[in-house]
Parts: sequence; C-alpha cells; structure tokens
Amino acid sequence: MRILISNDDGIASEGLRALAAEFAKAHEVYIAAPWHEQSGMAHALNVHRPIEVEEMPGVAAELGAVAAWRIAGTPTDSVKLYLEALMDPNRPVGLVLSGINRGANLATDVLYSGTVGAAMEGYLHDLHAAAISLDIDAGYPYALAAELVRPFLERSIAGADAPLFLNVNFPRQLRSTEFAMSRLGRRDYENAFQQDVKDDGRIFYTVAGKIVDSDNGPHTDLHTVEHGGISVTPLHADLTDYAAIEESRGK
Repeated sequence: MRILISNDDGIASEGLRALAAEFAKAHEVYIAAPWHEQSGMAHALNVHRPIEVEEMPGVAAELGAVAAWRIAGTPTDSVKLYLEALMDPNRPVGLVLSGINRGANLATDVLYSGTVGAAMEGYLHDLHAAAISLDIDAGYPYALAAELVRPFLERSIAGADAPLFLNVNFPRQLRSTEFAMSRLGRRDYENAFQQDVKDDGRIFYTVAGKIVDSDNGPHTDLHTVEHGGISVTPLHADLTDYAAIEESRGK
C-alpha cells in the first residue's frame, strides 16, 4: 500500500516516528504532519491564511519514508494539503494513518481530537483511515503499539468492501493483544476550567479538570482499555439523526 501518515503531536513526535518506521518495513510511506503540536484541533481547517510547507528529506530518510513534509497548520490542513496539492497523482495513497497519539482519544473526546480529525480528512477523500492512540502513562513503547497495529490494519483493509474509518486506542496496561470492537462511551470533565488572575488584573482560563466517565459499560471503548484491551471503534462522518427523520415522516 501507499500510506500517508500524519498526527496532531507534530512531525517530531515519537509516536509518528514509530508508526512510520513500522509501516515503511512493508509499504510505501509518505509523511505530512503539523510543524508543532496541534492537540484538540478536531477537524479545524485554515481558511484565507497562507500555510507554510517544508519538505524534510532527512526525516524521510531516517524513517524509511519516500518523502516527508512539515506543515504550519492543523492536522486536517496537513492531510488535505498532501492529498490535494503535494501528492503525485500517479502515486495515490490508499490509507491515511494518524498517530500514534500521546494520550488516549476515547469516548466523546473523539469530537475534539486532532488525531481523529486528521484521519477523518482521509476518510472524506474516500480512503481507508485510522486514528491510533496510546495511553499517556502506558508502560510499553510506541514501537510495540505500531508493531501490533500494522498486521491488524493490513487484515482489516484487505477484507473491506468500502473505506474504513477506525479509532484505535491502546491501554495503559496491555493485558491482551486482541483488538476488540467497541462503541464510543461518554466522557466529561469536572471543573474543566481553572482560572488564573495575573497581577495586572488579566484573567486566563486553562482547560483541565477531573475525568468523569458517565458511560463506560461493557463494549464501550472506555471499558475495553480499562481492562487492558486494545479498543477499535468504527466511525463515520455522517451526523444525520435518521431516527428524527423517520419520526417526522411518521407524523
């Protein structure tokens, strides 16, 4: 396969490098990733602002990739720019990988995740796409997660009739190397904003807070990783409430 790898932690991140090096063992890899960390950018896209792009041949050579670029924009900018401007149309990619993220992207956090946003952009181009994340306190390296996820994705794509959009999360403690299909749970944050008042009276707020999981029952992604499994959640980009449409038609 020809594969594009991006992320939201920036092109220098350990997770991206582990993922690229692993997939380059068997596939043709290209890298287009943000210049700096872009966590929490979701599917944000820069409009009417020039985006600087720099090719990084040293990074490509180090990781066994064909080519690499760093993008002064969001994760979505990075993927969209590659697919629509940088990619050789005679050598199209068939898979977009985003990650490996430093920290989980579980439950409703997928709506804020730049990692998931980058993968979604690939999916919106009718390509297979996967967002891959590792618990921030995991006791094993990114390289192991990359080694485990490669054969899983290769098998999944080989058997797919339509483009896949997968959200993969590796747990803090890896008790199983099986990939478990899971639905999204529900995650919120208690006291999410912390106030900081400066000496000159200026007021700042920082997003923080305690995690509160209100839906972490069996078969959720939260439950899977809590019990040491590798969670896989199939996603899609269609936000239509079909039940509401059917209800309106029945009235």
